[in-house]
Amino acid sequence: MRISFVLPPVDMSGGIRVVSIYARALAGMGHEVCLVSPPRRRVSIGRKLKSWLAGKGWPSLPSQLSHLDGLGLDHRVLDRYRPVKDADVPDADVVIATWWETAEWVDALSDSKGAKVHFIQHHEVFDYLPAARCRAVYRLPFHKVVIARWIADVMRDEYGDGKAELVPNSVDHALFHASPRGRQTCPTVGFLCHDAPFKGMDVALAALGKLRTNHPGLRAVCFGSKAELRAQLPLWVEFTCAPKQGDIRKLYASCDAWLTASRSEGFNLPAMEAMACRTPVVSTRTGWPAESVRNGWNGMLADIDDVDGLVRGVEAILAMTDEAWRDLSAHAFQTVASSSWETSARLFEAALVNACRRAGRDEIAGSCNGVPEQTSQAILQSA
Repeated sequence: MRISFVLPPVDMSGGIRVVSIYARALAGMGHEVCLVSPPRRRVSIGRKLKSWLAGKGWPSLPSQLSHLDGLGLDHRVLDRYRPVKDADVPDADVVIATWWETAEWVDALSDSKGAKVHFIQHHEVFDYLPAARCRAVYRLPFHKVVIARWIADVMRDEYGDGKAELVPNSVDHALFHASPRGRQTCPTVGFLCHDAPFKGMDVALAALGKLRTNHPGLRAVCFGSKAELRAQLPLWVEFTCAPKQGDIRKLYASCDAWLTASRSEGFNLPAMEAMACRTPVVSTRTGWPAESVRNGWNGMLADIDDVDGLVRGVEAILAMTDEAWRDLSAHAFQTVASSSWETSARLFEAALVNACRRAGRDEIAGSCNGVPEQTSQAILQSA
């Protein structure tokens, strides 16, 4: 198949990372893969002056590093930030929107660009976005591919589309792994540092602050993609900026518990990766943890914004004997042991074949003529 991904400005976010994994896997399967994205918006002189007058300094353009760097893929970056148009995208069998705004762009593309697919990694209706436009894209006649059951439920219940295909995220066990171990000598809790309000870093820090009252020697470690996040953290939190994947593995494996206090999550891949490194997860009931964490078996769950519930969850883990913690750690590892990006990539490939078939029956927008029936049957059976 000829497959195009239409992306927002690319970066080191988890969503771009997942797209990069599938793009590379599809190329490895023999498909022609093209990725198209605009560059980041430049900061206007007005915004720079406003920042400087407010004492926040003269802002610079954020780093252009992304998970697509060095993969050898056909990644086409536009000359400036603007909507992706027909002239930017090759004719293909499938064209995939990867963010609510890119779904608007893909909707405007001609049918020759391929069967139209929306790869949905979150229900992207947030306070800082235009809610009406965000909701409207989920009603477009696209084939939907989702990463979690709860998103499939939202597509069915709120938008009347019961045909969304579930392709769950996975763990690269070659990157994220750890040998069996006991409790840390110094009690250690880790978390992801992120400034998006729905990630709940304020809740995580409130919980850790309370924990330090009973555990003055508690070690808190975290990582994030932007150096300026350091300023939002207490001095007692150890922060690593944009670590390499191998260093993230070591960070996960240095923890007694991985804390995630999100108010909303599409999936929460760090929680899965932490479990692959044998670290139990203490999480709010969002995303993948809500579906996979079992209290006292592989981690602990708390309600959204429940600081005391998160504290109790971590306290329960820190109070365990070494033997009990080892059992919890082993169960965390078992939860994700069978997860495989290879399997997920095959499911993603099969979903694209289904999109082509649906486009051929005029059930969704776009057109596809590049997947012979015998080939699609083989792909669907292997998935």
